[in-house]
Parts: sequence; structure tokens; C-alpha cells
Amino acid sequence: MTVSSTNTKNSYSGDGSVTVFAYTFKIFDDDDISVILRTDATGTETVQTKNTHYSVSGVGDAGGGNITFVTAPAVGETVVLIRQTSRTQDTDYTPNDPFPADSHEDALDKLTFIA
Repeated sequence: MTVSSTNTKNSYSGDGSVTVFAYTFKIFDDDDISVILRTDATGTETVQTKNTHYSVSGVGDAGGGNITFVTAPAVGETVVLIRQTSRTQDTDYTPNDPFPADSHEDALDKLTFIA
């Protein structure tokens, strides 16, 4: 699969009732996304906590997934979803094993996201 590193952020206006917001980029881990609520009037940003304020679905999906809030963001708040790829190298090649094309491609995708 080919990937693009250009789309790394989605923003949505809260309305007090919607709790599900889509992110439209691939993440490899549910910790690879930062979820922020920005108060429009002041510009104050508050980083939300996974499992306390929201849950993540669609990890590993090329088209992204959803952030589901426990409580709907209010009118006057902006939901900001940003890919924050961890700077780790998790791929391990075993000598004389068949070439692991899928994990190799994931490693290259991750490097593209970091770059």
C-alpha cells in the first residue's frame, strides 16, 4: 500500500451532541493520535486522555478511524485530531527467514509519517 504523509490533522466544531469524530489518516497504535479540545473564545487547548475522555477505533486502517468521546464536545469547542507517530523502530528481521514484506512496508510507512 502507498501512503501519504500530507494529511496529519482533522478539526471539527463541537455541538454538544455529536460524540464520534473521524480521523482520516492511518495510525499504527492508538497512542499515535493526539486528541485536543480547543476553547474557541480563548484559544486554550486541553489534551484529552485516552480511556478517560475518548476511545479510538480504526487502528491500522489506511483510511483512518474514529475518536469517540465519552461526553460530546460543547458548542464553542473545536476537536483537533493530530497524528503523533512515535519515534521508535519496532521491525526486527530474522536472518535466513523469508522476507517479511508486510512488516517491512509498515516500517517504511511509519518512516514516511515521521518524515
